[in-house]
Amino acid sequence: MRITGLGHAGMFIETAGGSILCDPVVKSSFYGSWFVFPDNRGLDWERFGAADMLYISHRHRDHFDPWLLRQYVRPNIEILLPDYPTDDLEQDLRKLGFHNITYTHAGEAIERGPLRLMVTPLRAPSDGPIGDSSLSVDDGSASILNQNDSHPLDLEKLLSFSKPELYFTQFSGAIWWPMVYDLPEDAKKNFAHLKREAQHKRAMYYIEKVDAPHVFPMAGPPMFLRDELFRYNGWGLENDSIFTDQAQFLARLADEAPQYDGHVFIPGTVVTLESGDLSVEQTLYTDAEIDEMFADKWGYLERQRAARQQEIADEEASRAEVLPPAEMLAALKEWWEPLLRRARTIRSGVGGAVRMTIGELDLVVDFPKAKVREYAGEEAVYWFTIPADLVSTNIAEHEIDWSNSIFLSMQFTASRSGKFNEFITTFFKCLSRDRIEYVENWYAEQADVSEDTQIGDWVVQRRCPHLRADLSKTGKIEDGVLTCSLHDWKWDLTSGRCLTTQGHPIRSHPIEDALYREATAPAAI
Repeated sequence: MRITGLGHAGMFIETAGGSILCDPVVKSSFYGSWFVFPDNRGLDWERFGAADMLYISHRHRDHFDPWLLRQYVRPNIEILLPDYPTDDLEQDLRKLGFHNITYTHAGEAIERGPLRLMVTPLRAPSDGPIGDSSLSVDDGSASILNQNDSHPLDLEKLLSFSKPELYFTQFSGAIWWPMVYDLPEDAKKNFAHLKREAQHKRAMYYIEKVDAPHVFPMAGPPMFLRDELFRYNGWGLENDSIFTDQAQFLARLADEAPQYDGHVFIPGTVVTLESGDLSVEQTLYTDAEIDEMFADKWGYLERQRAARQQEIADEEASRAEVLPPAEMLAALKEWWEPLLRRARTIRSGVGGAVRMTIGELDLVVDFPKAKVREYAGEEAVYWFTIPADLVSTNIAEHEIDWSNSIFLSMQFTASRSGKFNEFITTFFKCLSRDRIEYVENWYAEQADVSEDTQIGDWVVQRRCPHLRADLSKTGKIEDGVLTCSLHDWKWDLTSGRCLTTQGHPIRSHPIEDALYREATAPAAI
């Protein structure tokens, strides 16, 4: 088996049963904000576009590049479609002319001669754009796991497919916190450090659980080449950003878990594995160029910024004409109010007004009343300031997931009163009836928390209130605080209060209380 790195989460997998093109991206993403690091334009895209199969893990635009797919990928290629609750990705692909679709099923292997593969989807509201997935591949000569951005909960089931020898996984963040928030600089630096550490812990958790001998960090970091975002590359010019690079991660991996061999995986990296024999070579960049790229990263980024300003200008010129404030308010009101009326759990979870300043328009989304109206001076739980051309473009394109457009662009600012509120970002991912209906039903299904488990000296509900992870496997307790290692959410066990966000309490009590209740319970009659 041979795997070629295509940049970010992209890879080209050549197997004994055919080739698979995974998450190919060459254009900038999220309104010209994210560029592939390092530059991958020099790859032979004609060759990779002739693959036998195409796998797009999810709809995020740093994984799904319509321009590249139109330009290089043959329209009759077999599509390996993840088993998602809504058909948004399928419709995106059909609009591009792809109709040879294989509908994969969660946990079920597909066979192509000696090739076995399996797509494992995730379907929670916080999984990518309501859906993320991983790809397992085994052709008899080698076995790999391409996890990309996904955070699977049932690793035992995933790993029952085969024992991976090569493990490809996200290690760097894909989020806008805390960079866009109105925070004192010291607080922003502290929150950025905490976020980097949480991301690193999560990556290490999966590396240890998967236990593959060879680890390839991928799916990040991006390059920010817009002038106003340039300072947020890597850890930031002021140490207030969250994007760890490959060299930084591999250095920590070697120090903390030397039993695993970590490898640089960038555009042009070619990994060959057959019967346990591994070779890794660089074909697009020389070893000296790679060393220079990481040793003088800001110099490399400056050269990229200088060379690619026309791409940024072209993207800005492609945006929709800005709507007048009254027309914009009317369009958002017509679009969002029917969705709000259906979003009972989300409205309750937000519990207040979200203010949005969009150019000359100042509005609130009144979640309790399911209304979109002009701002009238009331208190808001969140406040977004967003350029009017971005919102006008989202309206024109009827973009149903604003996390996959405006929010990941980082071309906005935000402030909040209190903690992070998951329900707000969930609403802005669910700007279609199908998505709202699915997420509301998903929340309803999570209400059963009757099963308990013991962790140390505490009895807690077995399922994490966030995404239903099995806390007997992912939970750790220190000084009365429970941490779920998948997303670093925390709870005070004495009160059951979530320390990470509003809502999401946990049921918990010390083991002594459980023993006392058992000993003093009346006998059954």
